[in-house]
Amino acid sequence: MASEPVTDTALRVLRRLETGPRGLTEAEAAARLAAVGENIPPRSRALSWPARWLRALRDPFTAVLLTLGLVSAFVASWGTAAVILALVAVSCVLRATGERRADRSLATLRHLVAGTATVLRRPDDTADPRVRELPVTDLVPGDVVRLAPGDLVPADIRLLRSRGLTVSQAVFTGESSPVSKAAADLPEPRAEDHLCFQGSVVTAGTATAVVVHTGARTRFAAAHPVPDHRVPSAFDRSVHGIARVLVRFMLLTPPLVLMAGAVLRGRGLETLPFAVAVAVGLTPEMLPVIVTTCLARGAAGLARTRQVVVRRLPALHDLGAVDVLCVDKTGTLTQDRPVAARSLGPDGHDDPEALHWAAVAAWWTLHLAELPTPDALDAALLDAAGPTGEEYDGLAALPVEPGRRLATTLVADPLGGRRLLITKGAAEDVLDRCDLPGGERRRLLARAGREAAAGRRVLAVAATELPHHPLYPGPGATGPRASLLTPADEHGLTFRGLVTFHDEPAPGAAESLRALTALGITVHVLTGDHPGTAARVCRDLGLEPGEVRTAADGTGPLPAGATTVVARCTPRDKADLVTALRAAGHTVGFLGDGVNDVPALLAADVGLAPRGAVPVARESADVVLAAKDLTAIGHAVVAGRRGSANIASYLRVTLSSNLGNVLAMLAAALLLPFLPMLPVQVLAQNLCFDAAQLAFAHDRPGAPALRRPTVLRPPALLRFITAFGVLNAVADLATFAVLALALRGPDALDDQAVFHSAWFTENLLTQALVMLLLRGGRHLAEGGRPGPVGWSAALLAAVGLALPPSPLGAALGMTALPAGYHLLLTAVLGVYAVTLVLARRRHDRRGTGRTDGHADGGTTGCTVAQSGKLHR
Repeated sequence: MASEPVTDTALRVLRRLETGPRGLTEAEAAARLAAVGENIPPRSRALSWPARWLRALRDPFTAVLLTLGLVSAFVASWGTAAVILALVAVSCVLRATGERRADRSLATLRHLVAGTATVLRRPDDTADPRVRELPVTDLVPGDVVRLAPGDLVPADIRLLRSRGLTVSQAVFTGESSPVSKAAADLPEPRAEDHLCFQGSVVTAGTATAVVVHTGARTRFAAAHPVPDHRVPSAFDRSVHGIARVLVRFMLLTPPLVLMAGAVLRGRGLETLPFAVAVAVGLTPEMLPVIVTTCLARGAAGLARTRQVVVRRLPALHDLGAVDVLCVDKTGTLTQDRPVAARSLGPDGHDDPEALHWAAVAAWWTLHLAELPTPDALDAALLDAAGPTGEEYDGLAALPVEPGRRLATTLVADPLGGRRLLITKGAAEDVLDRCDLPGGERRRLLARAGREAAAGRRVLAVAATELPHHPLYPGPGATGPRASLLTPADEHGLTFRGLVTFHDEPAPGAAESLRALTALGITVHVLTGDHPGTAARVCRDLGLEPGEVRTAADGTGPLPAGATTVVARCTPRDKADLVTALRAAGHTVGFLGDGVNDVPALLAADVGLAPRGAVPVARESADVVLAAKDLTAIGHAVVAGRRGSANIASYLRVTLSSNLGNVLAMLAAALLLPFLPMLPVQVLAQNLCFDAAQLAFAHDRPGAPALRRPTVLRPPALLRFITAFGVLNAVADLATFAVLALALRGPDALDDQAVFHSAWFTENLLTQALVMLLLRGGRHLAEGGRPGPVGWSAALLAAVGLALPPSPLGAALGMTALPAGYHLLLTAVLGVYAVTLVLARRRHDRRGTGRTDGHADGGTTGCTVAQSGKLHR
């Protein structure tokens, strides 16, 4: 359906919609509802369970594991295949269940914010219309609705009648000031004063209107459809990068093992199961399970304690990686409620006179209105001045209307017999109606301009005395008096002064901003408001903007490490700024609640929206907050960093250990006349190590891992696992040397069972040491309770010592080791532990001391980013 022509008269609209001022009949409404559907904005279609499983299989690591499982089955390594395929199934179940739970939570939120509308409906053609409260979803084109202050405009509507109607369109434009609307048929081609759009909020006045568009045909639904896909986030990019590195290793390893076995030992294809086992040993099999468990636990905790719904589990990692948060001013940093700041006399000095007369005018404008509802500035005046104006008699009022930026009130003093005309409004309009010399008028306009540039709203006040006015000829006069006051009476006024206003900061906003800044997050304010107003709010909250610009200045890179205010932003401007920040290497979060925020929500790494946001904004967001509260964001960021740190700890531990084992196995395959470890032993070792590493999903990383944004970066991780993997391989080769010396005789290395048992034990013990010493953000020297990882490492070490002499060890081809062998292994492990501690300290110092702005993330296992650069 085409967009409603703005020049159509009310009569034409009613005729085209085949309705009238009395509304539709129930039968007509039911037929139209069946034809056009419910009044629901378009949203992403809920995925079925099979679709969720298939999407989980697209995860790079899950796909790699599935491939290895199928290869293992192809070479008849049934145990390996069963374990790998079981891990794939567990990972898919956890991810699909977590996302399903998030969707159900979001559906609950939709139910909480579902509203009703006041509608005129008739039982049949002959009946009188009845006023009914119906769900907004049941509205259809042609319905006649009534609006009152506080109502959410339920659909795109055309006004039929209105009185003093003002509407907040911040969800479309970002502008916090309400807009006046009127039902008059205006001839201007661009006039939309008689149209209101779904998602707007009535701030004052009343209206009767006809619904012209619903659901997907509304203006914001047509302008901002929900896309089927979004730009890959920081988590997606990181995981895909790491997966590409590991896939290269895994594709290279089996051919090397096969060629070495064929050329040097003549074993050929009989080493294929061992080659597959080595490739599986390099794979972090538990990564999908660890990632899903870490993120699901964090998301469940946020939903339980902070009423924060994480719709897309990887978005929790992205929150932990966010180093730039873009927010709107209105409703986020402020309460969207102005507060009177100063009352200035004509000379520019503080003078309560201006506030007094403005409050008198606001009082009687309120009481003379058909439905008493103050606008935002009137409410601020009455709050500041208290109950004033009761000593006068209110006679008439001219409210603010479209094209008119002032309001006039006529009051009478019963005791003194004075008739006072009070006008308040925009400085230019009020001064035009005052008797002032040209120079004086320019001076007052300049003063008002300076106040506006300082971030304050300005209201000018003027008054005059009317000794003989036909509206109030004397006590006891009767007759229709309101109609006698016209704009022509607004002349010859005396300027009384200026009243300035500032936006009331949101409760806790200052503390929340300080907390976000302490977390290493730079806050940028993107708003449709005046730049001075936005900058003033930031300063009031203790957030000194490093730069204030408008969207017209361009969407170039924003300065790093300092708050920037970008004012007069359109929806496209916000999305372009977010995209530019991401292109500069930042991980960007965006908090928005309106239709105008949808492009930026989709462009950000992680989009955040409050529960009260318009439906299309909630559907576009990755995280839904219980309220538009920066405090909840801080808690969500910490939860994301905790999960990211645990994932990074798992990656650095398992990949460095696995790489060391693979290198040692390749070397052993070249040096030994037998396989260094049987495939079933490799599988048993991997199972033990993988089971122990489940503890990382429940670990509490140290404070250093939570202080700065964390991003998994493949180059930094590759450097780490290469360095510590080689160190692990050296420890294994040292074990080979010790075993060669211990097993004396001409056939010393023929005792395969002893060799396999000793290396199996040494591998599990070194992996237990690595779990303790390479954890993210914690050192063994920190002491305290062992925690899940500590107990898990101890259990892994116990299994490494107890399994070879057990009956299960015999079934796996292992045997008990003499006590002397344990002493030799203890010596090797002691040297390895000392070397590992020294290597980590050196790595951490290099990460801290780099002068090029980059670090490898020694405490977190991932790069720590701040303000566009990478720091420790």
